Amino acid sequence: MRLLASLWWLWLLIFLYSPVVQGSATALDLDAGWKYRWGDSPRLPDGRLAWLLEPSAGEWRDIDFPSNPSGRNGNRHVWFRIALPDGEWRDPVLYVYSIDLIAQVYLDTELIYQHGRFDANGKGRFAGWPWHMISLPEDFAGRELFFRVFSDYTDIGLWGEVKLADRPELLSGILKRSANDLIVSAFCLLLALLAGIFSLIQTERRSFVGITLFSLASGIMILAESQASQLLIAAPLVWDYLAAAGYYALPVGIGLLLEPWFESRHSRCIRLLWQGHLAYLLGALGLAASGAINLSSTFPVYDVLLAVTLPVLFTLVVARLRRLNGEQKLIIAAYGLFALLLLGDMAVAHSLLPWRRVPVSAGALIFSLAIVAISLRHYTRTQRALLQLNQHLEKQVEERTHALQCMVERLHAFSYQDPLTGLKNRRHFDEIYAHEAAKARRGKPLTLVMLDIDHFKKLNDLHGHEAGDAVLVATSQLLSQHFRDADVVCRLGGEEFVVILPGASASQAAERIESFLQAMRRQRFAHGERELGAVSLSCGIATYPEHAADPLELIHLADMALYRAKRRGRDRSEISAPVN
Repeated sequence: MRLLASLWWLWLLIFLYSPVVQGSATALDLDAGWKYRWGDSPRLPDGRLAWLLEPSAGEWRDIDFPSNPSGRNGNRHVWFRIALPDGEWRDPVLYVYSIDLIAQVYLDTELIYQHGRFDANGKGRFAGWPWHMISLPEDFAGRELFFRVFSDYTDIGLWGEVKLADRPELLSGILKRSANDLIVSAFCLLLALLAGIFSLIQTERRSFVGITLFSLASGIMILAESQASQLLIAAPLVWDYLAAAGYYALPVGIGLLLEPWFESRHSRCIRLLWQGHLAYLLGALGLAASGAINLSSTFPVYDVLLAVTLPVLFTLVVARLRRLNGEQKLIIAAYGLFALLLLGDMAVAHSLLPWRRVPVSAGALIFSLAIVAISLRHYTRTQRALLQLNQHLEKQVEERTHALQCMVERLHAFSYQDPLTGLKNRRHFDEIYAHEAAKARRGKPLTLVMLDIDHFKKLNDLHGHEAGDAVLVATSQLLSQHFRDADVVCRLGGEEFVVILPGASASQAAERIESFLQAMRRQRFAHGERELGAVSLSCGIATYPEHAADPLELIHLADMALYRAKRRGRDRSEISAPVN
């Protein structure tokens, strides 16, 4: 995160630094007027370099640009010189894009700059490929500038571009040119971070690991090769190691991404390709870090390896292209463009094409945008699916809530209903009676009738409990038919019943009970094909306020009247005595 913050601060300098360079003289390219000479200058007895004291002596040859002169023939040393032109720069510097590999810079006989370290034999190890800003004195015009160069690399000399410029103008140009690279690098590193997080929590880990590695490698490579990286940390060799690691890891990342897309044979071929690149990455960087080889010598070998494996990879991909979906084809197309830019940059680096800046970062940006576009599409699909799933779940919850509510209502009804007869049970009676008693206290009559089937135990013993249940059901049906809807008929348990008659007087209740008893006398009960004969009931009637001072006393009074009916011969009703 600190590195990303530093990138944004560097990018901000681009805008803050621009006003400083207004009015500066235009930079001058030094792409003509150079001379070169193969070999290294001998040293005089006092240690000075002879070629600096006699610049016109010897075999100096003309060359337009000081890079890779003809006739190298295994030479590792070369000198370049040029007479510096006149110009009006307030803070003059010489800018060199890169040097292969190490160099000393002299103005006349004075050493003014050195890149790398020369031993007693004029040789040295690779010190990185940074850009160079060499300070010049104000009176540099017309003086001879010498470059003493050593290289055991495929290229030798200065590379890219060489120009005279004002320091502020040069720095501003570097920052402006690096702006896009810094943005793309930060974008790739952020994408790598997000893909890395998803690789830990998603099921398709191999694909996310591939995207993570590829984006991380791209971001590191672009940042390390950006000229602004030297302003961030002045450690060119470290940046070159990072650039190499990112560059060498690119095929590993794309291989991990592509491998799961193909059948076993093609998948194995892709796996061998990325494993070979991984082995080279670890071996080359390990040997370079140990000092066994120069890091610079690992690039040409890798470039050959990449030039061979890329066509093989795309041959495997094209052979199965029709079986891939649109998103996979988009990723392959983006990587193909990135690969072409890498090959173009490689060709420029090896002087197979004229020098120019190849926008490798644009390829990385296009690949990253393709991944982001696919991710956004997946996110949109996921959100739509989640919305549909949520709506489906809401509908299911609503349906199940309704079903549960119905079940609750049914259970509630069952809790107040006698399962055998269908009449209300004792629980319902207790609640409704308390309610009706409260209403009666406000001046409304209330009558209670207690009913009990005569000799019911004997009936059960004689005909069985199933026959007794049949009698209970038939009696309940008759009770329901002979009372008003406002009346409440309940089974208290066993053969006992109760009827609540709100607003009815004792005489009115007695008439209804008598009508019911007559119906019972006419009823012939049966169980199956067996006749059970007549069944009678005894009833007790009590009314508030006629028979009780408190409505709650009606239960006891009606019960007492019921037992009086039993004592007086059964199959009859008795009314409670009036209250004193």
